[in-house]
Amino acid sequence: MSFRLQPQPPARLNRCQLFGPGSRSALFEKMAKSDADVINIDLEDSVAPDDKPTALKQTIEAISDIDWGNKTLSVRINGLDTPFWYRDVVDLLEQAGDRLDQIMIPKVGNAGDIYAVDALVTAIERAKGRKKPIAFEVIIESAAGICHVEEIAAASPRMQAISLGAADFAASMGMATTGIGGTQENYYMVRDGQKYWPDPWHWAQTAIVAACRTHGLLPVDGPFGDFSDKDGFVAQARRSATLGMVGKWAIHPSQIALANEVFSPSADAVTEAREILAAMEEATKSGAGATVYKGRLVDIASIKQAEVIVRQAELIAG
Repeated sequence: MSFRLQPQPPARLNRCQLFGPGSRSALFEKMAKSDADVINIDLEDSVAPDDKPTALKQTIEAISDIDWGNKTLSVRINGLDTPFWYRDVVDLLEQAGDRLDQIMIPKVGNAGDIYAVDALVTAIERAKGRKKPIAFEVIIESAAGICHVEEIAAASPRMQAISLGAADFAASMGMATTGIGGTQENYYMVRDGQKYWPDPWHWAQTAIVAACRTHGLLPVDGPFGDFSDKDGFVAQARRSATLGMVGKWAIHPSQIALANEVFSPSADAVTEAREILAAMEEATKSGAGATVYKGRLVDIASIKQAEVIVRQAELIAG
């Protein structure tokens, strides 16, 4: 282990992030009552340019007027390459109540993008006397973003999470696909006459996970466009969880339960993790650095793995 210890990510549930456009206020109550851990009201891609002022106004009103329970409440602002983003930030922080937890910044390409939003947010917080600092989640959606993901992760103490935006990322990379996440038909290998479809998002997800874990952030998988394909959604979510991601976006209510199930440890997994911790505690008392559990070796590294599962279970229970 390096002398500089790996920091822990924020202790919050992030299994499912539910998105809904700020222009459709009729959805807000339903979103608040859903089982998603994080609510993302969108001012960006799902809102037409002419509707953006109305979406911002409705979002500001909803932040204070709706009971969001214990969910993380986030608003996705417009991109820094648009004339809308600064007004999103100013009006949200000057007019919305303290219930807002987070701003999601799309299409981030480098640490300078984070600095720009951070400077504006900090100035408004000080001027308005806001007591709760706004957190940041950013979306990696470009070739520049994935190249600079490590510096982005370290760009501000407000940073809490990074997501992968598959559609814009694919466009930026020049990928020959119109799919949003999941297996791509032409990205395959052939062996013994059989086709095998590898994961074209794997390397980008791994880069995001590594950057997030290095700097104590939550790595999150982005959207899966075909919400009629439940098996495809679950398959991608399980791959993401295996890589170390903590949750996934839901662009349709039907995806909420699927994400929650995949990113929640099973009862058997929690039981086994607690048993491993107990076995290692007994081994430590006897002066041993490792022991045998169900026929396999467990050691100090096993403790760390088990603690991740137990910590997640405790967050869900709490």
